[in-house]
Amino acid sequence: MDGTLSAREALRYTPAGLPIVTFSLAHASKQAEAGTERTVEAEIQCVAVENLARELAAAPLGIGMHVAGFLAPKGKSSRRMVLHVTELEFIEGA
Repeated sequence: MDGTLSAREALRYTPAGLPIVTFSLAHASKQAEAGTERTVEAEIQCVAVENLARELAAAPLGIGMHVAGFLAPKGKSSRRMVLHVTELEFIEGA
């Protein structure tokens, strides 16, 4: 998924000592649906750990990114989903 870094919390550490950062990815695109073009705009809550967390902690807000990962509940009893980023590429000039 492509988007821009729209918000980010401070880098923190898990009880096991792993660096982790929570951030928001603002996505906007045009998608085909039922034979017509649809504008899609969404802000997705994301989390990254270890080296990716350090990279995101140093990145400026508004930078373009391509991310990949998996969806998982925010917590054990939560129904809200969060994208756990496992791949990250910053996009120049986005």
